[in-house]
Parts: sequence; C-alpha cells; structure tokens
Amino acid sequence: MKHLPKHLRPRWRYLAVGIETWPDAEIRRRAFQRALWYAAGNLLGDAGSADADLTLLSFSHDDGEGEAIVRARHGHVDDARAVIGCVSEVDDDPVGIRIRGISGTVRACEERYMGRAGGTSTQRDVAFEDAERSAVVRDDACDVRTESGYVGAAAFDTE
Repeated sequence: MKHLPKHLRPRWRYLAVGIETWPDAEIRRRAFQRALWYAAGNLLGDAGSADADLTLLSFSHDDGEGEAIVRARHGHVDDARAVIGCVSEVDDDPVGIRIRGISGTVRACEERYMGRAGGTSTQRDVAFEDAERSAVVRDDACDVRTESGYVGAAAFDTE
C-alpha cells in the first residue's frame, strides 16, 4: 500500500504538559490517557473528540512531578488546550496540569519545553499549624503531611 502524498497527510501539533500531584500519588500512563479521553468526550462530544484525536505520546510521573506530550490535530489545538485544562483528577488523585508549550514536531517539543520532570525534592520537617510535621519541599512549594493527607503550602507558610 502506498503512502499518502504529503499534502494529504494529517497535520499534528504537540502539546507539552506539566503535571503536579501530591507526592504519594501514583499516576500511570493508561490512567492519564483515559482521563484525557473522558474529558474530551464530556467537553467536545463524541464527534468533536474524534476530530481532535488526542493521543498521549510520552508520559512520565514520579514523586509528585510529571510531564507528557499530547498529540492533537492541527486545527484543534484550542480544543485540546481546553480538554487538558478540564482534567482535574486521575484515578481519584487530584492533579494540577499546565501546558508548557505547543510545537509542530515531537523533537521541537522535547527540546523546547520538556526537561527533567522537575527540580529536586527533599524530605524535611517543617513547623506548620504550631506542630513539627514532615513535608516534601520542591523549589518554593511545600507539601505538608497532615492527619487527613497533604496540604500545599508556600515557603513562608511553614516558618
């Protein structure tokens, strides 16, 4: 079977996505793809989500930080951005998602917007709510462990 000529092939855009979760959350590739498709179906409908054709090309998540590359059809970048923004939880774990950038090739997407999944994170004890608690510190953000789970805090909240 012959390939389609270049002017008839579908054109794609690649969205670099940054993912942030609580440090103990386990997010898997398949679960993230399912959440993406579910959000697309709810927001765009069946026909719209099929037209946008959102596909997860690469995914990594570890220690509360992650990144992914999502492929979308050329004319549906705004739809893809809206769908990605609608993903608020994956497997009952809340997630924060930020689109780092959009490019026309996977290579350019990786070179410009992807890097290591985040800075270094350290485990340390902090003073929070008049008690000494354990926390995961990343850059200027702290995830403080409480009895009911994690609480997000800035550096000045923990002093």
